[in-house]
Amino acid sequence: MPITPTYPGVYIEEIPSGVRTITGVATSVTAFIGRALRGPVNEPVTINSFGDFERIFGGLWIESTLSYAVRDFYLNGGSQAIIVRLYHKDSGKPEATPPESAKPHTAKLTVKGLTLEAVDPGSWGNYLQARIDHDVPKDKEAQQLLGVNQADLFNLTVKDTKTGVTERFRNLTVQDSPRRVDKVLANESQLVRGGESLPSTVPTAHSNADESSKVADADQASDGLPLAKADFTPDGAENNKEGLYALKKADLFNLLCIPPYQPDVDIESDLIGEAAKFCEDHRAFLIVDSPKSWQTKDTAKSGIDSIGTNSNHAAIFFPRLKQPNPLRNNQIEEFAPCGAVAGIFARTDAQRGVWKAPAGLEATLVGVPQLSVSLTDAENGELNPLGINCLRTLPAAGRVIWGARTLQGNDRLASEWKYIPVRRLALYIEESLYRGTQWVVFEPNDEPLWAQIRLNLGAFMHNLFRQGAFQGKSPREAYFVKCDRETTTQNDINLGIVKIVVGFAPLKPAEFVIIQLQQIAGQIQA
Repeated sequence: MPITPTYPGVYIEEIPSGVRTITGVATSVTAFIGRALRGPVNEPVTINSFGDFERIFGGLWIESTLSYAVRDFYLNGGSQAIIVRLYHKDSGKPEATPPESAKPHTAKLTVKGLTLEAVDPGSWGNYLQARIDHDVPKDKEAQQLLGVNQADLFNLTVKDTKTGVTERFRNLTVQDSPRRVDKVLANESQLVRGGESLPSTVPTAHSNADESSKVADADQASDGLPLAKADFTPDGAENNKEGLYALKKADLFNLLCIPPYQPDVDIESDLIGEAAKFCEDHRAFLIVDSPKSWQTKDTAKSGIDSIGTNSNHAAIFFPRLKQPNPLRNNQIEEFAPCGAVAGIFARTDAQRGVWKAPAGLEATLVGVPQLSVSLTDAENGELNPLGINCLRTLPAAGRVIWGARTLQGNDRLASEWKYIPVRRLALYIEESLYRGTQWVVFEPNDEPLWAQIRLNLGAFMHNLFRQGAFQGKSPREAYFVKCDRETTTQNDINLGIVKIVVGFAPLKPAEFVIIQLQQIAGQIQA
């Protein structure tokens, strides 16, 4: 604050330095979209371990390729993930004789006249039990605090018998009160919600502690049907933030994985194209699984043009993984590689930085004893120039990622975004600077502001240079930040525009290492 001197003496005033530190964003927050056993639908949920996934989404499930992808993500070094669960309602079988009606998508539980409903769709709700007791406070002061009479109070205990999770809610009522049962459950319960209508009188208590109410057969829910493309892009999905576009509710994601939503069916090319476009709009990167039909080098070569996109915000990995399935007595089955690849992306970012290619002898696939197709150097040499990243089995190293090209990595395209680390480094810088320059908005657009911009952006870029993210021996060779009268003209100022130009010299991966050998001829003495 400016000081107004009123008496003779010394005044101390702190002057802002103009330094606004730009913090780099996360680089490997991975979004997974697909089917799960339980959990909220069309809501992005952040998890930090596979234990979180088991608790919220039910863990591994035969019908969920997403669950195996998340497992592989954490096995291979993943840290933070965002899960979007999709659910396809079972509409019954009208063609059957007599017609079969669909089961409810959420289980319902009637407890002494009080109707409860599972918080999320799925058959997990069929294992809920609840009981009511009247062990409530008897003193008048407590009743006055709750705003109802003692006769209107009851306690509710809800238990998930499959997981053992138990919730107990005390001093509930069906009267208009802050302790009204539906309001309390909506704010505190992770298992149930109040039904559409409440009873007019307090529910009676169960006769003993061992008695409880269970889900009736007619009210049991189903796990729904296998997903279809329409579940990812339903009508009005973008406006309603559903399916793929539920990720609009997330603050940040860097990688996107859509495992095959049916175990033996490939994802449609137009869905891959929409996902790539979504990643382009949100400064993210799509990891594409090779189709199941790619069982040889030749099928991969002929199929790459029909993937659905050649976006530089996407990369494809071939072949698939062969792993034991713990839900089928450890039988060896094929799995999509996207989860394991995303985990290696995260591991490489943490150990080396986003500018390091997530490939090489360090990029080992954990928990992968085999690959569905064994590739030789010559076969790899045919696929790599087409932008197909190969997974290889190498002596001593085991299964590794042996390619780091985007879908614009085809040599004939001559794209500047040919390599994954170059594309992802640019996305990291873009997102960090976007978030780190919000303070500029509405500041006076003149030289003092431009100087502050150059100072703060330059400090961020210099820090990356010191970490080895750019080419060059000096900052002048590695990057530049321009914001002055040259970039922002008087017309721009009149329009309220400040233009900042940031350039950097990215590191390119050493994809081909050439060692030249020469024999030294004996010297002839004169």
